Amino acid sequence: MIAECLVVEFRVTGDECPLADASRETGAAIDARPPLRRADGNTLLQFSTEDPAVGEVLDADERVRPLHQSRANGRYNYRCLSKHRCIVNDLVDVGFLVDSTHYDAGTERYVGAVVGRDVLKGVLEAAGETFGVKLERISPLDDSDDEPVAKRWDVTPAQEAAVRAAIESGYFEVPRAATAGEVAAELDISKSAFLERLRRAEESLLRQIVG
Repeated sequence: MIAECLVVEFRVTGDECPLADASRETGAAIDARPPLRRADGNTLLQFSTEDPAVGEVLDADERVRPLHQSRANGRYNYRCLSKHRCIVNDLVDVGFLVDSTHYDAGTERYVGAVVGRDVLKGVLEAAGETFGVKLERISPLDDSDDEPVAKRWDVTPAQEAAVRAAIESGYFEVPRAATAGEVAAELDISKSAFLERLRRAEESLLRQIVG
């Protein structure tokens, strides 16, 4: 019997994992791939950010080893091993198929899938027993959704948040109902960071539309 697949999103505050701490200390946004837990207890992390200060913080974190950095398209990309068990690992252990994790000033967002209602119940119970985890949404996986889960366009969560905030605030309306500075304040980032994320998202979306 084919089980139902559901898209699930969690918001997490208060996590003390290395990426959350680095994001909290620098105020930077970090986009991470799903963590891969190894048999020796270490977790493989791959993530990127626009702020090089994140690398400096993690380089001094004894829980992280070794840290590799590269740079492309204005973003700093990192790979490392983490000895610290994060909240997302607890959800994965009970069946949460994490697709992406996003950190912004210490607050995390997990987006992924759960196959079957019984597994969903276990994931929600695990989330309920963990301090700082809040369920944001549950929705059926649409037929048009492809890998990664519920991610139809190649934009980062930070860029997606900038586009959504711009739309909801009326930034694209004529005349504009909100300025770039006002939208940036709503996102709690600088005006230049908002405009940069918006520009990169627009470029990525247009390239995909026109091929």
